[in-house]
Amino acid sequence: MIDLKNGAVVHARRGDRAAYRPIVTPLATGSDPLVIAKALMELAPFRRLYIADLDSIARCGSHDAVVARIAGAHPVLDLWIDGGETDAKKLARRSAGGPGVPVVGSEAFTEMNALAQALGASNCVLSLDYDASGRMGPHPIYESAELWPDGVIVMTLASVGASGGPDFERLNDALKLAGGRKVYAAGGVRGIEDLQRLADIGVAGALVASALHDGRLGGAALRTILEGQP
Repeated sequence: MIDLKNGAVVHARRGDRAAYRPIVTPLATGSDPLVIAKALMELAPFRRLYIADLDSIARCGSHDAVVARIAGAHPVLDLWIDGGETDAKKLARRSAGGPGVPVVGSEAFTEMNALAQALGASNCVLSLDYDASGRMGPHPIYESAELWPDGVIVMTLASVGASGGPDFERLNDALKLAGGRKVYAAGGVRGIEDLQRLADIGVAGALVASALHDGRLGGAALRTILEGQP
C-alpha cells in the first residue's frame, strides 16, 4: 500500500496524517509515486496496490492523474483507491471508468443511509475503519454484513506504521460476519509470521507498507506467500 500527499509517497504512522512525511526507503531514491510503485513491483509480483489519496480525503486536491499513470505503467496491477469519496455518483463513475476500484471508507460517513447509497452505487471495496477510540463512521455497518461488498478491509489506523501486529480480534469479528466475502487486514503487519497467521485464520490478504520498506519482508518471503494465494 502507498499513501499519497502533496504529490509524494509518505510514511504513514498511526493515522496522524498531518505528521506524515515523504517516505525514505532503501527500495528507491526519493518519494515519487511512479518510482515507488515500480520498486514495489520489482520487489515482488504483487497483484494489487492500495493507494490512499490523502489530499482527496482531506478535500484539498486529488492524485487521480498520478494514479492513472501508475495504472498505465502497470496494467496488470489491480488498484484500490481510497480518496474519501462519499458521493454515490462519483463512486459509480470511478467504478465504471477508473482510475482504480473505489474504496469506501466508513470514516468518511456520519450516517448510515449515505453509506448504504455509496456501497450500492459502485463495485467497491469497503473499509471498516478504526482509530484509537474504536469504530469510525456509522456503527451498524460493523454489525451486519448485509451491505458489505465482496471485499472488506479491516483498517486499524492506530496500528499503521507501528509494530504491534495485526488487529486479530477485529479481524476475527469481521470474519464471523463475512460469509463468503474476502476480508483483508490493514495495519501492524510485522513480517512473514503475521502473514502466515492471517492466512491461517482465513484472511484473504494484507495491506503492508512499513515492513516492506524497512526490510522485515523481503522479496523471497513475499514470493512464497504470493505463490500460495489463489
